[in-house]
Amino acid sequence: MAEYIVYDDLAHALENSGRPYNIEMIHKAYQLAEKAHEGQFRRSGEPYICHPLHVACLLVDLGMDSESVAGGLLHDVVEDTAVTVNEISSQFGPDVALLVDGVTKLTKLKFSSVEEQQAENLRKMLLAMSQDVRVMIIKLCDRLHNMRTGDAWPEQKRRDKAKETMEVYAPIAHRLGISSIKEELEDRSLQYLDPVGYNEIKEQLAKHRGNEFLEHVSHAIQERLKENGMENAYMKRRVKSIYGIYRKTIMQKKEFDEIYDVYAVRIILDSVAECYNALGVIHDMYHPLPNRFKDYISTPKPNMYQSLHTTVIGHEGLPFEVQIRTWEMDQVAEYGVAAHWKYKAGVQGKDKLDDRLAWVRQLLESQRDSNDVGDILRDLKGDLLPEEVFAFTPRGDVIALPTGATVIDFAYAIHSAVGNRMIGAKVNSKMVPIDHKVATGEIIEIVTGPADKGPSRDWLKIVATSEAKNKIRNWFKKERREENIQEGRAALEREMRRSLVNVPPEKWDEFMGEIARRQRMNNPDEMYAAIGYGGLQISRIMGKIKDEYTKMREAEAEAEAAKNFTVEDVSIHRTHTSDGVVVEGIDNCLVKFAKCCNPLPGDKIVGFITRGYGVSIHKQDCANAQQSMKQPENAARWVKAYWEDSASAQEPFKAALEIYAEDRDGIFGELAMALSDLRVPIYAVNARQGENDKAFMNVTVGIANTEHLNNVVAKLRKIRGVISVTR
Repeated sequence: MAEYIVYDDLAHALENSGRPYNIEMIHKAYQLAEKAHEGQFRRSGEPYICHPLHVACLLVDLGMDSESVAGGLLHDVVEDTAVTVNEISSQFGPDVALLVDGVTKLTKLKFSSVEEQQAENLRKMLLAMSQDVRVMIIKLCDRLHNMRTGDAWPEQKRRDKAKETMEVYAPIAHRLGISSIKEELEDRSLQYLDPVGYNEIKEQLAKHRGNEFLEHVSHAIQERLKENGMENAYMKRRVKSIYGIYRKTIMQKKEFDEIYDVYAVRIILDSVAECYNALGVIHDMYHPLPNRFKDYISTPKPNMYQSLHTTVIGHEGLPFEVQIRTWEMDQVAEYGVAAHWKYKAGVQGKDKLDDRLAWVRQLLESQRDSNDVGDILRDLKGDLLPEEVFAFTPRGDVIALPTGATVIDFAYAIHSAVGNRMIGAKVNSKMVPIDHKVATGEIIEIVTGPADKGPSRDWLKIVATSEAKNKIRNWFKKERREENIQEGRAALEREMRRSLVNVPPEKWDEFMGEIARRQRMNNPDEMYAAIGYGGLQISRIMGKIKDEYTKMREAEAEAEAAKNFTVEDVSIHRTHTSDGVVVEGIDNCLVKFAKCCNPLPGDKIVGFITRGYGVSIHKQDCANAQQSMKQPENAARWVKAYWEDSASAQEPFKAALEIYAEDRDGIFGELAMALSDLRVPIYAVNARQGENDKAFMNVTVGIANTEHLNNVVAKLRKIRGVISVTR
C-alpha cells in the first residue's frame, strides 16, 4: 500500500522550522479540511487531503506565516465542498478568509469561453494578490504540487496545464523572486510539453558529471578566500535548470558546450564590501570571459534580485558562473517575496514589498477601462517576460523595462507627463524612431513638445507595457471625449458597412442603445468613447451587433406579415370570462396568461385556443404569437380578445422587471422600500454582479395594468444609482 503524507509530516516540518507558528490554528484548519474533503480522492488515487497537506508543507519550506499555512490547508474547501468563505472568516478571521477566497476559482458563474473564464479567474486572483501577496504564494505552491502529480491527468489536460504554468505562473514566481518554485514549475511544464527535449538535456547533464567538477572548484575558491581574510565565506553549488538549458540549446540553437552558466558556484558573505573583494580574488584565480560580468547589487532586477555575476574558465577548460552575494541577498534570491514576508508584519508606510507589487496594481489599473477579457492575458504575458532590459536617463537614473519595450514605454515609465508630451527620442545622443526597442545600457533622452501636445492613438499598437497603454488610454479618456466619440462612432460605422449591417437612421439610436446596454454602458456615446480611446475592441462587439441586427430584420418581417393577417371572426358577440378578459365567440372558457410575454391590462392581446387547456392569452406583439399565426395549421385557432373594463380590479398580474444599477451598499433596500411604498407585492427576486461595479436585478412584482406599471418604473428610475428599468 502506498504511503501518503499525513498531518504528522506537517507537524514535523513546523517543529523543524524553528519559527513560532500558531499550531492550534493550523491544526484546527487541518481538521476542517479533513472533514470537508472526506470521501474525496485525487486522480492519482490518494485521499484528497494529501494535496492541501503538501501545499502547507511547501509554504512552511518558504518560511510563510501561520495564516498562510492555514490558508494552504483550506485553499480548496470553498471551491470543492460545502464550506463557505463566511464560515472560514468566523472560525479563522478575515485574513485567512481573504487568502482562501483569493485562490478560489469563479466556478458558479457562466462564461462564454474557456479563455474568458481563465482571464476572469486570473483577474480575481491578481486583485486579491494586490491586497495580500500571500494569495499568490499559496496559488504557486498549489500549482507546483499539481504539476508534481500531473502524470495522473489526461494527456491534453497535462499539456494545457503545462502551457498555462509556463506562460502565467512561472513568470509570476520569477517576478516575485521565488526562484526555486519558478525553476521547478518550468522544468515540470517542459517535461509535459517536450518530453524528448527534456530527457535529452537530462542525459547530457548526467554525462558531464558536473557535481564533481563544482565540488572541486568550490573547495579551491573557499581556501583562497580564507587566505584573503574572508573566513566566513559560505559556498553553494548549483546546476542550471533543465528548462534554462533548453531555452538556449533548442530555442536559441546553441550547443551544450556554448552555454557558459550551466554550472555555478555561489559565494555568500557578510557584507557588500566583501562581495566586491571576493570578485577580485575570483578574477585573480581564473580567467574571466569578456562581457560576462553583471553587477545586480548596484542595479537590482525589478524583482529586487541582487548579486554579482561573473563567468570564468576553470583549469579543466570548463566555463562556470560565480555568483557573489550577502546572506540577505541570498534569502531574497531564493524565496523572493516569501523571504520578505516575515519582515512585513508591523511595517508601516511604503516598503520594498510595495515596490515589488507595483506591477500588479498597474496591470489591474490598465484593465479597469478595458472590456476585452483577452487583454489581461496579453498584458500579463507582456509584463511578465522573464528577461528585462535596463536603460538610463541622461541624469543616470535606471529604468527597468521588459524585453521588447520601446522608447515610448521608457517615456511613460519616467512619468505620464513625459510620455504625453513626447515628440521624439535620442538614444546615445542620436535620434531614433519612436518604435525603437530599448536595449540594456542605452542612455535615452526623451524630446518633449508643448504641454497640450498629447499622445497619438497609434502608440497603443506600438507600446509593450500595460502601464504605457493605461496612461495613453487615460489621456484620451479625459482630454478628448468628444473626439473619442466621433472617432469611435466612425470606426464602428466603417466596420458595420464592411459587414453589411445597415441599420435605418430612424432605428439607429434604439439599436445602439441596446448594444451599449449589453456592454454594461449607460448610453451609445459612452460606448463610442470607449472604442475611441482603445478601451473597447470593435471585434469584440461585432458578433453582438450582427445578432441584434438579425433579430431586428426578423421582427420587421414578422410585423409586415402580421399586417396582412386577420384574426378570424368566430362570432359577432363578445363573451365574458371570469379572469378580466373577453374572448370572441367562446363562453365561460378557462383563460391562462402566457408566461412568454406576461400580458397586462392595457396591452393589446390575442387568444390561442389550446387543446384541452382553455385559451392562452398573449400580447399581440409577442414573437411566439406572431410566429404561430404564420403557420397554416395554427391560424384558425387564434381569436380576438379584449380586457374587461374592470380588469385592473382583479388579482394583481405578475410582471418581470430587469433593473440595471450601480453596485453600491443599500441600493436593494431602497428598491424594496420604494415598491413597498407603492404597495406593490414582490413575488421573486434574483440579483447578480456585473462588470465595472454594476449589478443586475430581476424582480417579479404584482401590477394592476400598464398605467400602474409605468408609474412603478418611473418611481424606481428616480432612485440614485439606478441606470435602467425594463420589462
